[in-house]
Amino acid sequence: MVRAFVGLGSNLGERRETLRAAIGRLRGLAEVEVKGVSSFRDTDPVDYLDQPRFLNGVVELETQLSARALLGALLELERAFGRDRTTSPPHGPRTLDLDLLLYGDATIDEPLLKVPHPRLQERRFVLEPLAEIGATLVDPVTRESVAELLLRCG
Repeated sequence: MVRAFVGLGSNLGERRETLRAAIGRLRGLAEVEVKGVSSFRDTDPVDYLDQPRFLNGVVELETQLSARALLGALLELERAFGRDRTTSPPHGPRTLDLDLLLYGDATIDEPLLKVPHPRLQERRFVLEPLAEIGATLVDPVTRESVAELLLRCG
């Protein structure tokens, strides 16, 4: 089993209900066990600013799925909640956003799969809920704990 962390976000529709329903669907995935869920945070949008506020959180999983298979399951779950990455602007409004943040201590750099998440260290809205359920986690790239990354984050 591999310990993985997934970032959750939503800024369209009933955000809290969407995130709760997505966590429920994660609980139903074969070879995936939800081990922890952070509290949710109401946050400002980043990059693409002309859009509604987000609700963000992080889920801790244990899984036997490969990183690629887990990412596929996350993308399928986004689609089930109405997200179409092919037609929506990058960083634009979305019903559901699921990002694979960490996958064990793996570093993966493939065309459509990058772990740790490439902007993890810059994203307070990810680091805060991640620190809530995994402050001692270590970023396999910087070798810093999530708590240290959060202290450095602007």
